[in-house]
Amino acid sequence: MISLLPSVLLLLLSQYATAASDKPLKSCTVVSPTSDRFFDLNPLQRLPPPGDKKKKKEGDEGSWHAKGYDYGANFTVNFCGPVVEELDAVQDLDKPLWRNVSAFYEKGGKQWAIGLENSVPIFRGRKLILNYTGGSLCPSSSKSKRSPIALPHDVREIITDPDKDHDDDKKKPKKPSKDKEDKNSRRKTTVISLLCDSDPLAKTSISFVAAVDDCSYFFEGRSPFACGGVHQETQALGPGGVFGVIALIAVLVYFVGGYVYQRTVMHQRGWRQLPNYAMWAGIWRFFSDMFVILTSSCARFMPSRRGYSRVSLGQENGRRGRRNEDENRLIDNLDEEWDD
Repeated sequence: MISLLPSVLLLLLSQYATAASDKPLKSCTVVSPTSDRFFDLNPLQRLPPPGDKKKKKEGDEGSWHAKGYDYGANFTVNFCGPVVEELDAVQDLDKPLWRNVSAFYEKGGKQWAIGLENSVPIFRGRKLILNYTGGSLCPSSSKSKRSPIALPHDVREIITDPDKDHDDDKKKPKKPSKDKEDKNSRRKTTVISLLCDSDPLAKTSISFVAAVDDCSYFFEGRSPFACGGVHQETQALGPGGVFGVIALIAVLVYFVGGYVYQRTVMHQRGWRQLPNYAMWAGIWRFFSDMFVILTSSCARFMPSRRGYSRVSLGQENGRRGRRNEDENRLIDNLDEEWDD
């Protein structure tokens, strides 16, 4: 029974640790499937200044910037959140979606979104990737138009039969709907590959790598936050918790083992079944005596009728003193009479 108690407690602790490790991760965090390292990209996210959101003040860094070099435009990117800058002319996006743009560039006086907000980084093998999708329309999709379908020569002839005309209308190809065109169109996307920079003095940086047919944009970021670490939330107990569990197990083993020994071997009953009963009884008597001493000393400061009793005792003592004097005088008188 005693040997099973620690194993049961350890089993409960392991179940608790498993339940804690199954908790969903917070946004912008990921655990590597190969190394089990924990990556938290939240410190990389630039936030708008407090107060008036999306309003950049003097001295504020804003979002992350990357030079486009030969592309002809510079890029503005934020990690796991929308850009800090205020957008006012984003192409091919509804106005409610402008607040969710996480990467864009300006070219020809227009703003082109290259990805909407995404707070779920992923791993491609050993590569840490952050992917933004749903930006502005790609040039191939926005400029392309469907050419009219050429009808056969016999269909173009004038037909006077209404029944035949009705049948031919069913054979005419229908114009595709706008929803189908939107599904077939492509939108700009962004892929950010994050690399570890373990230099203690290193700062986070992002650079533009390439753009594929003005539709897919690739960036490379370097940061100490991309090096990963130990996931603190997976640790069910800290050092203090582990010490407390060990102490709890030791106390339980002491009391349960002592109880079994006193009852089975020493044949004790009642409170004497406790291990080291004499020691615990002595401690209890010590505290009870201290309580009595403290309460009795505090009782002196409580109001009482002792003043009246002292006055009465003084009067009685005075009377007794007078009686003793009278008796002494009487005895002296009697002695003088006997002498005569």
